[in-house]
Amino acid sequence: MNLCTIASGSSGNCTYINTDDVSILIDVGISGQRVIDALTQINAKPENIDAIFITHEHIDHIKGAGIFSRKYNVSIYATQKTWDVILQNNLVGTLDSNNIKIIEPLTTISLNHLNITAFPISHDAIEPVGYVFEANQKKLGLVTDIGIVDDIARNILKECNGIMLESNHDPNMLEVGRYSYYLKRRIASKIGHLSNEDASDFLANLYHKDLKWAMFAHLSSDNNVPSLAYITAKNALSAHGITIGKDIDIYIADKKSVSPVLSV
Repeated sequence: MNLCTIASGSSGNCTYINTDDVSILIDVGISGQRVIDALTQINAKPENIDAIFITHEHIDHIKGAGIFSRKYNVSIYATQKTWDVILQNNLVGTLDSNNIKIIEPLTTISLNHLNITAFPISHDAIEPVGYVFEANQKKLGLVTDIGIVDDIARNILKECNGIMLESNHDPNMLEVGRYSYYLKRRIASKIGHLSNEDASDFLANLYHKDLKWAMFAHLSSDNNVPSLAYITAKNALSAHGITIGKDIDIYIADKKSVSPVLSV
């Protein structure tokens, strides 16, 4: 099972996951052409995408989903409440009704040999979810746009072999930055975004010997820098006796560049 981030951040999000017999996208918050170009770059074909899975209805996660679905006749999976908001507000345009698929939180569905489970997370959307993907006795976790890691997320992400996890902001940069007081409070709230410290502490406590890598994602352009997210993770992991490069590999998703293809 492989994972590659195509885009990550408030300007747009899209992640590619594939197994031997399934290829999917998680969120399409960028242009269809950009997705096509990125897939070509990693030797994947857009016409081979089997489904799109949506985490929540914010535009940086769905902007290109309708276009891609119409062009390649791809089904889109989202929760019922998320679909209600998307369709009522015409956020992705007109879709073939057969391509509107409902996924229930904490219920596993299967596409060939890939098992997909959505789970509820804390964010200021109508019904936001993270995902776990399981195939060939391997497990990937994906959770971004999350204000706090609760017991549900903590339990379902146990025993992942790889994880894509939000590390959105440095609290000090956020506090002294240019954002309004309201926006600062929203980002730092339990329905906002995960800080570097919270993400790194969670990862350190999640770690086990079969967790091979973590991809930090959705870094703020204004309130974070990749090196700061990395050193925060390094310090948190070191405090638990975990060494980057020996026990686990750490990657930082870029908002514009395609990541390496990571495997479990």
